[in-house]
Amino acid sequence: METKGIIIQDPKHPRDEELYEAARILREGGLVAFPTETVYGLGGNALDDRASGKIYAAKGRPSDNPLIAHISTLEELGPLVREIPESAKKLAKAYWPGPLTMVFPKSSQIPYSTTGGLDTVAVRMPSDPVASRLIHLAGVPVAAPSANTSGRPSPTTAAHVWQDMKGRIDMIVDGGPVGIGLESTIVDVSGAVPVLLRPGAITQEMLKELLGELQIDPAVLGPVEKGVRPKAPGMKYKHYAPRGELVLIQLKEETRAQLGKKGSPLYSQTLRRMTDSGKCFGLDLESFYLACQVNQAAEEKERAGASVGVICTDETIEEYGIAIKRSMGTRGSEASLAHNLYRVLREFDDLGVDYIYSESFSDTNLGRAVMNRLSKAAGYHVQMV
Repeated sequence: METKGIIIQDPKHPRDEELYEAARILREGGLVAFPTETVYGLGGNALDDRASGKIYAAKGRPSDNPLIAHISTLEELGPLVREIPESAKKLAKAYWPGPLTMVFPKSSQIPYSTTGGLDTVAVRMPSDPVASRLIHLAGVPVAAPSANTSGRPSPTTAAHVWQDMKGRIDMIVDGGPVGIGLESTIVDVSGAVPVLLRPGAITQEMLKELLGELQIDPAVLGPVEKGVRPKAPGMKYKHYAPRGELVLIQLKEETRAQLGKKGSPLYSQTLRRMTDSGKCFGLDLESFYLACQVNQAAEEKERAGASVGVICTDETIEEYGIAIKRSMGTRGSEASLAHNLYRVLREFDDLGVDYIYSESFSDTNLGRAVMNRLSKAAGYHVQMV
């Protein structure tokens, strides 16, 4: 299959003539990759069984992994769902259009091929101007998982999409780099109490402040048990993974306690080592100690003859003696960590490293989403120190 490409000259103000052909392809059952504010999506007509099948085939995605139907206006939601609960109305008023997906009881219009066999459907209204206008011109809800082969890091640029999807789909719309860089937050509103299924830029703290009561699905915290059918993308299967083996290194609670206790042997030892290094400006003891542990693990593997990479931050990158190291951003900006995560993972793929060791990050607000993606990318291979 020949994959056509279109470059949007002004992604903030796309012209209809740039998108007409892409809209026609979607309407007629073809596949088009396009930018959203989260990651690039692989779009197909959400009402067309054949289009859904093409999406699963192009991605190599298990057919029980639900797709998200994208809409351009709130009026387009009604025909897709059986009801719109009050919680959903609150969420839509606050966060649509934007990086929030909601799971509703589905209407008969939505085929089971789109929902992975479930009686619920996931729906999102993206705020990205290119995505919104394309969906409007297509005139159909657009099922759009991330535009990567299944399991790989999600694409945040059109170049990433070309790597994975060239020759597999009809068209790629290049709207430049995405803004957020992590997939949307997913909330199940089909039951009596809303349930967070996937963390994202609309954080758990923001949801609780708006809704009051919010349950957290176990899949947010760890792997899904065998035999459980996922209610949303990214819950069951290994996702976002680089080709090299990724190991996430985290501090034990007792380690944190010792580092926070002035006069403890670990506190004194780490402070002395940090002072002697003379390079870690603005770093706290926890972050410095963590970087030392990551560096040690990576150097041991490198000495054994493996090609090794390290995921770190602007604050710690100079502490690493290892050759291949990439910063995700600064610890002072969780948005920078989220924006750069998949770019860094894909760079390690390009470099062909065998192992990747990563620092861990805050497990609150947007940091929770970063840690969720890193944990899944590592297959929950976490080394506690």
